[in-house]
Amino acid sequence: MKGRALLGQKRGPMLEFLPEPEATELAKVIVAFANGIGGTVVVGMDEQGRIYADSAEVLEPVMERALLMVAPPFRTDDLPEWSVAEMPTGQVATVAVKPTSYRVAVEGLGAFVRSGTLNVPLEPGQPSRAGQRVVSFEDDVVPGATLDDLDDQVIADYERKHQESGPRGEVLGRDELLREAGAVDSAGQPTTAGILLFGKHPHRFFPQVGVVIVRYKGTSVREAVAASETYTRRVEVLGPLARQVERAWEILHEEIQLQSSIEGLERRETLLYPASAVREAVVNAIAHRDYAITGQRIEVRLFDDRMEIMSPGGLPGHITIDNIRDEHYSRNPRLVRGLYYWRYIEELGQGVDIIYAAMRADHHPEPVFQDTRRNLILTLYNAVSSLTLRYGDMLNPRQEAAIHWIETHERINNREYRELCPDVTPETLRLDLRDMVEKGILLQVGSKRGTYYILKAVRPTPADRRR
Repeated sequence: MKGRALLGQKRGPMLEFLPEPEATELAKVIVAFANGIGGTVVVGMDEQGRIYADSAEVLEPVMERALLMVAPPFRTDDLPEWSVAEMPTGQVATVAVKPTSYRVAVEGLGAFVRSGTLNVPLEPGQPSRAGQRVVSFEDDVVPGATLDDLDDQVIADYERKHQESGPRGEVLGRDELLREAGAVDSAGQPTTAGILLFGKHPHRFFPQVGVVIVRYKGTSVREAVAASETYTRRVEVLGPLARQVERAWEILHEEIQLQSSIEGLERRETLLYPASAVREAVVNAIAHRDYAITGQRIEVRLFDDRMEIMSPGGLPGHITIDNIRDEHYSRNPRLVRGLYYWRYIEELGQGVDIIYAAMRADHHPEPVFQDTRRNLILTLYNAVSSLTLRYGDMLNPRQEAAIHWIETHERINNREYRELCPDVTPETLRLDLRDMVEKGILLQVGSKRGTYYILKAVRPTPADRRR
C-alpha cells in the first residue's frame, strides 16, 4: 500500500498504524500478520493521517531489532519488506508482511495472530487444536505440477480483480502477481495455493477439492432412505476456488427459490434462505476448509427444513464455537486473500457476522455451528422450517425464530424477543407471544417484568391448528 492510498484507511485485519517506532510493538504486529493473512504496518503516521516527525528515518534500526526478536527467524522469501511512502505532509514507512507457512513468535512474549484490530496471543506450546496444523500446506510445491497446469484465463480474471480491489495505483505483472499470491515459489514452481486458486483441474492433484451438493427429500437422510429415494439431486462442483464459488451459488440459488413473481417491471424472488447468508457460508467453507484432509470434499446437504454445510477440518487455531463471532483466524491465509481480491469475501474476518445478521434480518433462527474436530458443520434453518412442518401455518417467521430460541435457551422474555426482531414494534411482538399462548404453543410464566415464556409440554391438536 503506497502513499496517498494510506489516507482514510482504518486499522483492521491487514492494516496497523504505529505512530512511534518501537521494536517490541513492531515485532508483535509483524508476527501477528505473518501468522494470519499478512498485512501492512504503517510507521510514522496515525490512523487520522497525522505525520510524526522523523519517525520514518529511524525505522531501519528498529526494524532490525524487531526482526531479531522473531523466532524462528523468517525464511528469506518471507522477510517483511519495508519502504518509504511519500505523503502530502511528509514521509512515512510501510512494512509489508507476508503470511508464513510456519508459526513465528516474539522471543519472551510468545506467538500472536491478527484478529480484527487486535494481536491475539496464541497459547504457548500448543501448535494447534487436536493435532491440527497451525496453517495449511498451501505454500508447499505440488509434485508434478508445472506452469502449464495454471489457467491463463483465470489468472487474467484475477489480475483485473486485483487491480480493482488492491491498493490504488498498484499494477503487478503476471509473474509478480503469482508470487504475491503465493501461487508459485521462488523458483517459479506452482504451490498448493497456486493450483487451488488458478489450476485448470485442481482435483487431479487434490481429489479432496470440490463441493458436493445433495438435495434430500424430507428432514433427514434416514427419512429419505425410508421413502426409497436417497436423494433427488446430486451435483459435484470442481475447478479453481473462484469457479467453485460461482457454480455452487448458481446451483444453490436454483434450490432455494421458493417462488418468483413480477411486480411492475421488476422480477421479485422469494428465497428459502437469505441469499447473503448462503453465499457467505459457501465462501467460508471453500476458503477455510482444511485442504490437508484427504478423502472428503465440502458437502452441502439440503433438507426440507434446513441446509447443512460440512467443511472438512474443525475450527483452526484459537477459534472456538464460543468466540467464533469475536475472533478471527485463517487456516489458509493465501486462499483467503485470493478470494478477497476476487471480491467473494467482502470484508476480511466478517463472514460469520454477515451470516448471523442476514438470518436475523429475515427472522430466521440463528445459524448453528458444530465442531466435530473432523468437520465444521453450519446449519441454516429455512423459511419452511421444521416448526412449519410441525405447526402448519400457525406461526409467522418471527414466531418460529422465538420457538427456536426457546428450544436452545429453554425460555424467552419480551426483551430477548425484541433483540431477536429489532425492526419490529414491541406491540407487534407482544401480540405474537399472546397469539402463541392462545394457540397452546407457549405457556406464560410470571407477570409484569418477570414474565417469560416456555414451550407447553403438550403439542397443539388438529383442532388448535384450525383456530
